[in-house]
Amino acid sequence: MTDFSSADAFLATVPSFARFGQLLDPGLYAPLPDDWVVGFADVVNSTRAIEAGHYKKVNMAGAAVIAAVSNALGNAPYPFVFGGDGASFALPSDSAAARDALACTAAFVAEIYDLELRVAEVPVAAIRAAGFDIRVARFAASPDLNYAMFSGGGLAWAETRMKAGEFSIPPGPPGCRPDLSGLSCRFEAMPSRRGVMLSIIVQAANPDPAAPEAILYRALIEDVIRLVEESPEMARPVPEGGPPLGWPPTGLDLEARTGQSRGTSVGLRRLKLLVQTALSFLVLRLRIPVGRFNPSRYLNQLVANSDYRKYDDGLRMTIDCGHKLADTIEARLAAAAAEGIVVYGLHRQRAALMTCLTPSVYRSDHIHFLDGAAGGYSAAAASMKGKTGRANPSAA
Repeated sequence: MTDFSSADAFLATVPSFARFGQLLDPGLYAPLPDDWVVGFADVVNSTRAIEAGHYKKVNMAGAAVIAAVSNALGNAPYPFVFGGDGASFALPSDSAAARDALACTAAFVAEIYDLELRVAEVPVAAIRAAGFDIRVARFAASPDLNYAMFSGGGLAWAETRMKAGEFSIPPGPPGCRPDLSGLSCRFEAMPSRRGVMLSIIVQAANPDPAAPEAILYRALIEDVIRLVEESPEMARPVPEGGPPLGWPPTGLDLEARTGQSRGTSVGLRRLKLLVQTALSFLVLRLRIPVGRFNPSRYLNQLVANSDYRKYDDGLRMTIDCGHKLADTIEARLAAAAAEGIVVYGLHRQRAALMTCLTPSVYRSDHIHFLDGAAGGYSAAAASMKGKTGRANPSAA
């Protein structure tokens, strides 16, 4: 029997694919080992927090989960998906360090961001015992980075159970501080250049992959992806050359609180960040090479390494597009929903936000999490709740 005691060993056996339209090809997905666990985190009442203007906090809380687990694992690769107001991931069940990082992150988010972060771990064996599967593929977003896609219906089922209070992990003790090295939000919001920044969530109305509607669902997802990729009205949210830069960055105070160690003041951390961000602003704005760091290469990688499209038992995309394309997408999805093929949510806004996870500026596999700047995936999920008349697994 193959030893998958590390996520790295398992991921080495999973093929990667570079054409996003292939994402529903079952041959690209490998079943997670039975003795693994699936981890979840989501901000409770994220829609309300975003409506109160705390969208950066919500995004940072979701990305903090990934950063904390990554650092707990020594930056070894593992499959994860950023969901805007939370995250999902999979690990061998003996990853006690990851569990501790989840608990500590929940405590940190409550104390520093004043948000409730729900965290849980669900055994893969329990997912399969409930009649669902969970499989993972690797999407090669660029030559330097691939990130996980999940299928099989198990992720959505497990997330629903988590939101019902099962498999929960209690928050860590007050004052607990996860290692969030590499997590930042120093870039400004990216205004739409095509007309609207559109956040999209599409899920199968019947999660059973053997259901008769599954073929129609797959055809619809492929059609939507093809429509987006072939349209001259579409662009990725991150412009060529990278996001807008400003100094001091609007997320400075939030990052100062994020990186605050116990016993150090926010003011001192803020002062240090003012100096650091001033230097990085000049280096990136003027494209000044510093030692081995090439700012032009880093920004090119940043554009390519943004996760503006993904799949986690449902299609998620945040795209910059024209109003006509947005209307066409909505009409296609509405027709499919009326036929009982999908449930979906859309949210239109004027800009997108980026939250960055850069373990080292000298590595090329840094990843940049994208969401809409005025609700994004949380607002799209809330609209799904309204369409279905029940709480959707992805809704906050």
